[in-house]
Amino acid sequence: MTTPSKERPIVLLGAGVLGRRIAAVFLAGGYNVHIRDPSKQALSYAESFIHTQLPSFTAVLPQQGKISPGSLRIFTEIAPAVQNAWLVVEAVPEKLELKQTTFAEVVASAPADCVLASNSSSFKSRFMVEGLDKERREMALNMHFTMPPAIRTVELMTDGETKQELFGILSEVLRECGMVPVTARRESTGFIFNRLWAAVKREILTILAEDVSTPEEIDLLWENMFQLPTSKPPCRLMDQIGLDTVAFIEDNYIQERGLEGKQTVHWLRENYIQQGKLGLKSENGGLYPAAKKDNTADETIYLLDVGLGANNPDISAIPTAGRILKFTLSSNSVETLVSGQSLPDGIDISQRTARMFWTNMGRATSTHDGSVHSANLDGSDVQTIIPFGAVHTPKQLVVDDANQHVYFCDREGMGVHRCNYDGSDHCILVQTGSPSDPTERGDMTRWCVGITVDPACGYIYWTQKGPSKSGKGRIFRAKMEIPGGQTAANRSDIELLLDNLPDPIDLELDRENQVLYWTDRGEHPIGCSLNSISVAGDKVRPEDKNILALQFHEPIGLKLNAKKEVIVADLGGSVYRVGRGKTVIMHDQGSYTGVGLYS
Repeated sequence: MTTPSKERPIVLLGAGVLGRRIAAVFLAGGYNVHIRDPSKQALSYAESFIHTQLPSFTAVLPQQGKISPGSLRIFTEIAPAVQNAWLVVEAVPEKLELKQTTFAEVVASAPADCVLASNSSSFKSRFMVEGLDKERREMALNMHFTMPPAIRTVELMTDGETKQELFGILSEVLRECGMVPVTARRESTGFIFNRLWAAVKREILTILAEDVSTPEEIDLLWENMFQLPTSKPPCRLMDQIGLDTVAFIEDNYIQERGLEGKQTVHWLRENYIQQGKLGLKSENGGLYPAAKKDNTADETIYLLDVGLGANNPDISAIPTAGRILKFTLSSNSVETLVSGQSLPDGIDISQRTARMFWTNMGRATSTHDGSVHSANLDGSDVQTIIPFGAVHTPKQLVVDDANQHVYFCDREGMGVHRCNYDGSDHCILVQTGSPSDPTERGDMTRWCVGITVDPACGYIYWTQKGPSKSGKGRIFRAKMEIPGGQTAANRSDIELLLDNLPDPIDLELDRENQVLYWTDRGEHPIGCSLNSISVAGDKVRPEDKNILALQFHEPIGLKLNAKKEVIVADLGGSVYRVGRGKTVIMHDQGSYTGVGLYS
């Protein structure tokens, strides 16, 4: 059986629009790639595309930053291109005779263990290799890409004789390259997605032909049913509706239209309903197995709406449009707890005292009227613990519940601060510049933004973002107490952990595993991201930095929940859960900064 190799090449036959993209997928994953095309011009265009666009392919890798791209070679002839290949993917024009002769020529020069894959979605691979011997047919399959990296799904399908082990091997390679593989377990004309899309198109055309609706109304329904962040995909939706209800509804269509029900409702009743598998309302599950109890279902998320979203069309009201919201996952409900806030930015929850603490940047980021507050978790008993103007622009805030301390960064104030829960003993632990010096105050590389603490190890961590999206962001740490005989401005124990970051904002620390997380508002493809790095031990290795998720809309707040998933909020009005994947758990017209969790 073939073993994927980073030394032996993957060969792309065809340097057209899709061929060059498929080549970039494997190159980004660290595989050496040969592209063969009889047209030197097509090869030149492919080289240029890969050279300029490869970063957008590496940006979707699950092991971001840990894989070096492979090397690229171009060929005009098949034989030298495939001489030592372990995988050949044909992406030649959709002409069956051309594909058959192409594979015959590949077999004449490629090693016996080479996998033969076709990108075709029009022809089954069995037709392309039917003239080859059985050993070769067992190593052939369809591998259909759509348009990476924007559309990352890849459909694999047997030629009827393909060795089963190949699907697992190739799926792992594709995942390593940032793709999302699915497998058609039997030969199927149109694969999986095209069959789904064909059915949707067919019914839409029927609706239009019967003059039941209009294209605009159909698209409006589709957007509101299937494209909202909270929308369910089709099989999940059927489980939610109930499979018995789905069957009754389909019975009506079968009777009215004279349809065959053997492979629809009859199959559903025999394999699911009669076995008590009705969906979410059944302990036996439905199309999906019964879910294990999710302890995060009752998780309560506290959000800061800074007041800059489309839900606040009155620009003049921005200085007092900030709110604290309570979002309950189990009921998908949102409640306003505190309103009238001036650009709230950082929030954290004291589990011990059941109080929330938050910062207000002030009526404008240029004014010197920041403040820090606390309240009960229902929004009552609002108290000001750092009065207006005592700090400049307070940003992220975290609590040390064991010692009942509040830590926060003051951006234009260029400092890291600490006080007690009641605001007493307010002190500056780190001072990166003099607020009275206009030059230093205007130097954004001195601005302190995100913060987290590790009381057990005695560290504070903070970010200094630099100019917006400048690539000059840094992350530091220092001891929680200023060394004896030193001051916040001249302390010698400050350690630079990371520099040249796009635009680092808020921080979070997994204290148990010593992993530091941060949001980054920098430019795509590596900005607007969630990142992590190990801070265990005395030395932090910048090369170990990971990008966990991309394509946020100006991410700010983040918090780690009990399942080691990261809750992230962004200015685009979305709240996400990032674990094995990235999921939108809330979206509206707000503009979110800080995140707090209470369990």
